[in-house]
Amino acid sequence: MKKIMLVCSAGMSTSLLVTKMEQSAEKLGDEVEIFALPMSDGMSRIPTIDCVLLGPQVRFNLGKIKEEADKVNPGLPVEVIDMKDYGMMNGEKVYAHAKKLMGE
Repeated sequence: MKKIMLVCSAGMSTSLLVTKMEQSAEKLGDEVEIFALPMSDGMSRIPTIDCVLLGPQVRFNLGKIKEEADKVNPGLPVEVIDMKDYGMMNGEKVYAHAKKLMGE
């Protein structure tokens, strides 16, 4: 089962997006774990996940997360969620992008 982690400031603003992504995965019959955490908690989960998506409000942490990922989970896709898709809470597009990043 693939694990997708969304990272934001407090882990709350992404909860609706997580729900919408889960609905998209369910429609496709995909078994996936999608969750959101604040930046402070997310770093410890990097070794166990398959994709990291950052909320636009924490995009300044991209380099830091990529650097940490390279140490403990080389090749882990780490990207910032498109601002428009984030603002529109477009779970379908964000989930499709995560799948693409994971090579699916």
